[in-house]
Amino acid sequence: MRCVIARFPFDLTKSGVLESMKGVKPEPVTGESVIIGRRHYPVKQVGQVITHQDRRDFSAGEVLRAMAGLGFTCRTLPEAAPARIESPLQRASAMLGVPLSV
Repeated sequence: MRCVIARFPFDLTKSGVLESMKGVKPEPVTGESVIIGRRHYPVKQVGQVITHQDRRDFSAGEVLRAMAGLGFTCRTLPEAAPARIESPLQRASAMLGVPLSV
């Protein structure tokens, strides 16, 4: 599959990516990730290995699109749950705590 990452064209294949990532130890995942084999790799690590470019030269989105196009499972950041808004009464109640039994 032909894709463009950091303004450079690459001809990537699923088997080529598997071969490139063989023996590469995954770094801890803190954001988007790609599952290659049975391992979860950070997207930027995969991009660096397959393109031989600095991680600052490409975006995670470019690599995610390329990996998804090749059939790899990609995971994005989970959306944060909305903050729970408490009423003043609920906040005061929580600050007082539960009554102690005597």
